[in-house]
Parts: sequence; structure tokens; C-alpha cells
Amino acid sequence: QSSNSLKASYEDWLLTYGLSVSPFHMRWQTALFNRQFYNWGRWRPRFLYLWFSIGMVFGIVAMFGSVILLGKTLMQTLTQMLTEAPKAQNDRMLQVVVSVLSSGLYLRVVPGVNLPVSQLTYFFSAILISGVIHEVGHGVAAIREQVRFNGFGIFIFIVYPGAFVDLFTTHLQLISPVQQLRIFCAGVWHNFVLGVASFMVLFLLPAILFPFYYTGVGALVTEVAEDSPANGPRGLFVGDLVTNLQDCPVYRVEDWNSCLGDISEKSQVGYCVSAATLQQLSFPARVYRRLDGTVECCSNNSLTDICFSYSNNLNSHLYACLPARKVIEASKVCQTNMDCQKDFVPSFCVTPSLENQTRLIRVKHPPHIDMLYVGHPMHLQYTVSLSSFVPRQNFLSIDLPVVIETFCKYLISLSGALAVINAVPCFALDGQWILNSFLEATLSSLIVEKQNRELVGFLILLAGSALLAANVALGLWMVTAR
Repeated sequence: QSSNSLKASYEDWLLTYGLSVSPFHMRWQTALFNRQFYNWGRWRPRFLYLWFSIGMVFGIVAMFGSVILLGKTLMQTLTQMLTEAPKAQNDRMLQVVVSVLSSGLYLRVVPGVNLPVSQLTYFFSAILISGVIHEVGHGVAAIREQVRFNGFGIFIFIVYPGAFVDLFTTHLQLISPVQQLRIFCAGVWHNFVLGVASFMVLFLLPAILFPFYYTGVGALVTEVAEDSPANGPRGLFVGDLVTNLQDCPVYRVEDWNSCLGDISEKSQVGYCVSAATLQQLSFPARVYRRLDGTVECCSNNSLTDICFSYSNNLNSHLYACLPARKVIEASKVCQTNMDCQKDFVPSFCVTPSLENQTRLIRVKHPPHIDMLYVGHPMHLQYTVSLSSFVPRQNFLSIDLPVVIETFCKYLISLSGALAVINAVPCFALDGQWILNSFLEATLSSLIVEKQNRELVGFLILLAGSALLAANVALGLWMVTAR
């Protein structure tokens, strides 16, 4: 008896506060915001009519576009699976769509596995905001079309947050198909607008933050991972400004990434050393070959010496163990001995003899002494975080621009994902209702029987659901196979 009364009081408490709890799902609905929604829905009716009419056109185009996009993605994924060929660098369509499907909605099943734990806050915040903006679009459009608005709510499914609006279904069924289209397309439209707005903020961020931060002078180090090879007394520190990688100038983070990409793709550069300096610095050491075929000539496990290779007119394969910093500082980069001929001083182009994919990289971050990095360039890229924004005053945070940039990128990605996914003519998505209303608006004169129109819609929805499911399944396979 007591357990039944406790259960009844618990259910009453949930009902009082608009809460609903079930396995893996919790939702909260309220009428607190109804007045605000009605204010928005009755604000400038002509403008809202034009706004949601544009959204209707966009939603219909997005519905057809999403089918074409997913169809092309599926074909490209199947081709890649069958040929096992690497994706072409210029072919971005597959990458974009799979990223939208994976990062946007479905494939981040376990947060922290495919997503850095440090960015979970961005991820879930962007999902929630994108969902709220999506549902606000539906709610305001419904009020604009004289559909009763019952309430707004937020839910959590497993760990993913979202939002919803409760509309009076009978009113929805009584209005015309075109009016229904304005309501059903409003969510996709608002997600698109949110993505565009986020992109504009990201694009204009240097101008927005100009009074407080300046750009174009280098890449500012904001974090160095503990296990980073850039750590150490002569490494990089938070607040350092990187201006050059080798002879590649760095004005912003994009330059840092492109320079590292070029360094990893090209062969190791050499350094001009005069014959007298080479003879003075080198010392005899045993030469042996590594497993990958490269040559090592420094056998003393020194942290300062590196094996260099060079050639002269008599022998094309000579090796010398040299102190790296003394060789590189104040030396001109080169590819052959011809690049080093100056003032008739005999000089050689000495090149670090390193393992495959390993590079010796000179990182300039004045006024500090140059950092000499030996390793794979991508390890440097993954373990050092940078920003293009340099604070004008010391009290300004170096992390604020990075936070804004990252959040805008997540909003673009996830809001775009909601727009693409919801536009697909698939069961239980906005695309289902967009398709049904579209068929009612366009085929009522061609297919008189409503039952036949519903059959056409059902077949299209079945195909769209299969297409989306195939893309999600292959997207999961691609993420887990990497």
C-alpha cells in the first residue's frame, strides 16, 4: 500500500513539473515560454510570412538536395569499400556528408572515443542550441499560421540533449498544405540560418575582436600537451609566438598547418656548411643502416648530435655526426651543393639522415632560441594548440578567441547536420511531413484519391529511410574502421 502511494505521489510530482522519465529518455515540458512564443509569432506578420515562405522554398529544395547528396555519398562510399582506394584529396563530398552524419547526429555513440573529451562541452552545447533554434522555428511558424501552441520542452536521450514543441494536431490538419509546409520547413530553415550566422561570426571574428586582439603576426601557443615532443627547456611554452617553420613563414594557425603538411610531404631540407666548419665539428663515428634503409652515424645516443649526409666530387655518400644546433643556426637552407656556393668558399649541403617520415624542423618563436624538433611533423601538429589571435593587453585571455572559433565550428557542423538530416524524406523526421504536405499541395489535382497519394508518399519515405539507414551504417563502418 505504501509503495503504491509513493509511486502515485512520485507520478503526481513529475506531472506537476512537466517531467517524463523512461529508460534512456527524460523530457521536460512547460508552458512558461508560451507567452514569449506568441509574442514572436505575432511580431510583424508580413515579415514572418515572407521569412517562412523563403524557409518553405528552402525546405523543399533541401529535401530533394539531401536525397541527391545521400545518394552520391552512398555510391562513393561503396566505391571506396570495393576498391579500397584512398579518397582523392579534391573529392570532398564524401568527407563532408560522412562528417555531417557522424559528428552531427548518429555516430558519436560513446563521447570521448571519436571526440576529444576536452570538447564535449562544445559538442553538447551546440547540439542543444541547434535543437532549440530548430524547434523555435516550428513554434513561431505554427503561431503565425494560427495553430495552437501547447508548450515547449527539452529532452535527454541517453546523453544527447534536444528540444521539442507541442502543437495542437487538429489545427495542423485543418490548415492548407502550403501553411503546413511553412511550419514543417521552419526547423530546417532556422538551422540553415544558424549555420550561416555562425559562419559569418567565424569569418568576421578578426574584425569583431580587433579592439582587443590582433592577427597576422604569427601563431600563438595556447597549450602544449604533456607528452608533446615540443615540451622541454628549449621547446614551446604557452604564450610563445611561432613565426617560422624552417623557411616557411607562419602568420596564422592555417599557415602552421599548411607548413607542417608541406614539410611532411617534401624531402628533408639541407643546410649549407663550409668545408672548414664541417671538418671542425665532425668526429669519427661508426656508420650503420637502420631497418628502413636509412643511415645512422651517431652512436653515442646524444640529444644534441644528428647524423648528416652530404656528397662531394669524389664520393657521393659521406656521413658526419654533427651538433645539430651549431650546424643549423645562421645556416642557409639548401637542396644541393650548388645552393651553397658563395664567395668561393668550399661549402656542402648537409642533410639530416633520419628515419622515413621523420623530419628535423626548425621552429622560430622569438625572442626565444629556436626549437629544433626531430620527429613526425603530424605529432607536432596534434600536440600543440595554437591561436591566430594575439591579445593587445596582458590581462586578456588567450583562450577566448579559440573558444569562440571552436564553438562556431561546432554550431556550423551540427546545425548543418540537423538541417541535412531532417530534410531527408524519412519516417519520424521533418522530411516525412514536408513530403506529405508537398504531395498534397502538388499532386491533389493529378492523383485525386487521397489514399493513392498517401501510397506514393509511403513508398518515397520507405526509399528515403533505406537511403539514410545505409549511409549511417556505412558511416559507422568508416569511423570504426579508421
